[in-house]
Amino acid sequence: MMKRRVLVVDDEVNVRKALSTTLRKIGYETGEAASGAEALDKLGTFLPEVMLLDLRMPELDGMETLRRLMQGTGRKPKVVMMTAYGSASDVMEAIRLGAFDYIQKPFDLAAVKQVVANALMHTEPEEDGQSVHSDEEAVESSGLIGLSAAMQHVYKLVGKVSMSKANVLIEGESGTGKELIARAIHANSPRADQPLIPVNCGAIPENLLESELFGYEKGAFTGAVGRKQGMFELADGGTLFLDEVGELSPSLQVKLLRVLQDRILVRVGGVEQIPIDVRVIAATNRDLRERIRQELFREDLYYRLNVVPIHMPPLRERKEDIPLLIRHFLAKYSREAGKEGLYLAPATTDLLMAYHWPGNVRQLENTIERAVILASGPSILPEHVRGHLQETNHTEKKAPLQGIRFEDRTMREIIQEVEREAIARALRKERGNKLQTAKRLGISRRALLYKIEMYGLDTAEDEQDKSPFE
Repeated sequence: MMKRRVLVVDDEVNVRKALSTTLRKIGYETGEAASGAEALDKLGTFLPEVMLLDLRMPELDGMETLRRLMQGTGRKPKVVMMTAYGSASDVMEAIRLGAFDYIQKPFDLAAVKQVVANALMHTEPEEDGQSVHSDEEAVESSGLIGLSAAMQHVYKLVGKVSMSKANVLIEGESGTGKELIARAIHANSPRADQPLIPVNCGAIPENLLESELFGYEKGAFTGAVGRKQGMFELADGGTLFLDEVGELSPSLQVKLLRVLQDRILVRVGGVEQIPIDVRVIAATNRDLRERIRQELFREDLYYRLNVVPIHMPPLRERKEDIPLLIRHFLAKYSREAGKEGLYLAPATTDLLMAYHWPGNVRQLENTIERAVILASGPSILPEHVRGHLQETNHTEKKAPLQGIRFEDRTMREIIQEVEREAIARALRKERGNKLQTAKRLGISRRALLYKIEMYGLDTAEDEQDKSPFE
């Protein structure tokens, strides 16, 4: 049986040798190339099924090599990009150009084996003639920052979905950057030269939102002195971004569903059927599946919107991105304030890294902006950020369980309140000993430390306070 062939392309000889040796040991036939030009030359003789391609190489880099490979004719290998310096634009452009996947250095060899195996399972021919819109400037200006595994996954989805016409549903907590993802999808799509129209469904009163979305005819209601095009018509040929789509009323959900199904709208007070070509990207911080169970959101509309789902991870799940975000916001607001050269003291960085950021990236940005304004010297000290974080913690601390008005709280909030009080009680029982507290609660010490930080528990303070459970 013929061995499956993998071409390893990297200007570092040690990387090539390590990857080739690993892949040969599990039965693959491997080839090596030290540059993009050499890799393209070997395609006709070695005939690889998978190419591991380094992004940063002298002369012909990995992105240009990928571009030339995809522009060529004939059978093409599955390309897996490799880099230690990947950015959001790199990942999205590589996927748009046709890369199968993207892995970061230093990589786990087990992960390399898995991605090669995955690539070999998808060896059907690629479709020819696909038009690719490339606009790195638009991607960079989108403000997407982060190299964590969670964000790399998001970038890959953006790259894959951008070239399609499918509707997209972006889910995630407030402040995670859902609109930035919508703008990145639009900027990297064939519709990029057409308008992107954002609509905040939660900020416009229901009686106005219908006419804002679908437009109206003269005389449709008091004050309608002329015809007005709605957001759908203004976005024709482009993209409509429906933010906070979970806030739509039942009647508007029905009308939106009809437009998505038929691609035809009728203005308020009109009879003319107007065909439209609009891609819809929706976003929500609500759990729409739960709202469906509560009969607050239509299930058929959910599936119309949720053709491709993208989940934006909260900042607490990608803390490795915090230094990059801090650097970006610090440069931005230092420049605006005329305070070039500001830097964070190590203790300040530690404080920001330990915080759980319930407001996500938006809260971090506000914290850095405020710290820049307060800083009187070149260094941003803990006191420049601690007050803001303490204010946030204060607003998050809930009343004792005995005082909870259950009808005003979600199940998640009630569970979190009970969990916080249980941890506080266990800490008091064990006199602040975290190892013994973790054993008492049946969780790991690491999980306990995370929850202490998340709930803003002060163990010294807890020892003095009396628990409402006792």
